[in-house]
Amino acid sequence: MTNKNDQLYITKVINGDTNAFAYLVDNYKGMIYTLAYKMTKSREEAEEISQDTFIKAYRNLSKFKGDSKFSTWLYRIGYHASLDAIKKNKKSNNTFEINEVTFNQIKSVEDVLEGIERKERAEILDKCLTQLPEDECSMIWMFYYDELSLKEIIEVTQLSQANVKVKLHRARKRLLKIVENTVEPEIINHYGRK
Repeated sequence: MTNKNDQLYITKVINGDTNAFAYLVDNYKGMIYTLAYKMTKSREEAEEISQDTFIKAYRNLSKFKGDSKFSTWLYRIGYHASLDAIKKNKKSNNTFEINEVTFNQIKSVEDVLEGIERKERAEILDKCLTQLPEDECSMIWMFYYDELSLKEIIEVTQLSQANVKVKLHRARKRLLKIVENTVEPEIINHYGRK
């Protein structure tokens, strides 16, 4: 249903009804802002990227052929705008070696998280996500939060399927290690050692 609505408004804009673009902005401004914020970790940068994304989308709307969903096409523009901003600012301060994660470590982190209230879990996970490098954070965000399929992520990032799978795998492992290192000290500090 949304795809048909999107196409209706896209057609209106292309035919000269510039006010129809407001519908598309309203529908997708949250998605683009969230993507940009998760990648840049800056509210101001995310607002600027969001505006730039919609300006670029408006200017290139006639180039949208409908081969993919409009949201995927728009997401790709926002993703690349975010990458450009990151490159411009050169803020990559999250590099460390990924250690092999065993099943028992994964299970212990899952058990610890089960004991934490849902709100606390969301806050901890959000805090952990911000510790990931921007490209890995965006992969996790696209796949789990925006629920993009692998095919859509490939369209957005313009990476190969193998590369996307590798990046997702590495991002999951790194996130798990960050969660493990963040959660256990917080639990120990809050509840004390057993």
